[in-house]
Amino acid sequence: MFKARLLIIALLIALLAGCSPVAPGIEALPAKLTLATTTSTQDSGLLDAILPIFEAETGIIVDVIAVGTGQALALGEDGNADVLLVHARSKEDDFMAAGHGLRREDVMYNDFVLLGPADDPAGVRESATAAEAFSKMADAGATFVSRGDDSGTHTKEKAVWAAASIEPSGAWYISAGQGMGGVLTMADELQAYTLSDRATYLARTLEGTGLVIVAEGDPILFNPYGVMDVNPAKNPKIHNDLANQFIDWLISLPAQEQIGQFGVAEFGAPLFVPDSGPWRAR
Repeated sequence: MFKARLLIIALLIALLAGCSPVAPGIEALPAKLTLATTTSTQDSGLLDAILPIFEAETGIIVDVIAVGTGQALALGEDGNADVLLVHARSKEDDFMAAGHGLRREDVMYNDFVLLGPADDPAGVRESATAAEAFSKMADAGATFVSRGDDSGTHTKEKAVWAAASIEPSGAWYISAGQGMGGVLTMADELQAYTLSDRATYLARTLEGTGLVIVAEGDPILFNPYGVMDVNPAKNPKIHNDLANQFIDWLISLPAQEQIGQFGVAEFGAPLFVPDSGPWRAR
């Protein structure tokens, strides 16, 4: 009996030692945050520019999952991400209304541009609206490469087709099911038209591309970005405190300044325009 008691005491001591937060002489692992975001923030180079600053200031490591906005929202709905940075406002509003997130903030904006071959075989350059440009492409049967991935860009593309009262189909319409970078490569190789966010396109011009902007400036092509946390009730492993630290940082004036400077040296203008609440109120 005495030996059994000693064994029980030894086991309890071992268990308590195992519960110690950090063993002596061993540093705690850094906190990690999972960010699900649209491919444009990665393909444009924005995340590479700003995330190291956040990590250095907070000690929080950010694991990035760059996918289409639809997939990013699905990751949030399933509780497989802590925070989302996306660009499809109607879908963001639906996400919040369904209780998948507790907080949404405006971050920045840019716009979409219609790209095509320099010789513009469908003659869309003189179009007064994006819908007219899309109509000309459809009438000409000009090859168009769609993201086809439920991304923010794909959502915007479908909105423009709807404005033109066209349901695109046929051999000329290619649904790629890829991110923006892959679609730009495909459209360039095929000398086709495609819709892109301006930031990713401009970043691609540094590498070289045969695609040029053939239509831009229509208000329907406005492209706002929002950041949202994920409701921690979905998954006990969600780091909602870290998510809110990231949101607070992203909408802060110093971070917004960084966003507003991104791309200026290369292109003479920012690739994204700061638009957080604190930035607008400054």
